[in-house]
Amino acid sequence: MPSIYDYSVPKRDGSEFSLAENKGKVMIIVNTATGCGFTPQYEPLEKMYEAYHDKGLEIIDIPCNQFAGQAPESDEEIHEFCTLKYNTQFEQMKKSDINGENALPVYGYLKSQKGFEGFGKGPKAMAMGVMLKKIDKDYLNNPEIKWNFTKFVIDREGNVVARFEPTADMKEVEDCVAGLL
Repeated sequence: MPSIYDYSVPKRDGSEFSLAENKGKVMIIVNTATGCGFTPQYEPLEKMYEAYHDKGLEIIDIPCNQFAGQAPESDEEIHEFCTLKYNTQFEQMKKSDINGENALPVYGYLKSQKGFEGFGKGPKAMAMGVMLKKIDKDYLNNPEIKWNFTKFVIDREGNVVARFEPTADMKEVEDCVAGLL
């Protein structure tokens, strides 16, 4: 049975970052975009990083342009945007696919551990459901990543303990992370 630590992700410079380097740490693995309605989630992510990094939190930021072309920039332009606008300090990886035949292998593993369980309640959740039904009529029944800012939380032992859709309250994400530290 594979483990999260068997995977690596490409860094902006093209080298590989082995997730085994984060053994014993809590991780958030998140697919991001610069031009998305959820892009402001960079702010609470950075606040979590600042509050919990010294206690063992790592954030793996993987920009992705698969959802409505909302991350068209180069890796360096994305990095510059995030550091200037949101003062992000966690490392951003190379822009990559997370669904489909060119998806990063780690995403196959993550989706096998925590499938899609819905968008929750509220206006954003309803809007996501309406939009996705037009794109994928069977979206409720497959584990694919539905949109930017889907967050997977991994505990210190490497277990995928939670999947938060972009519509999730960031306070819930923080509570989950804090509970693991």
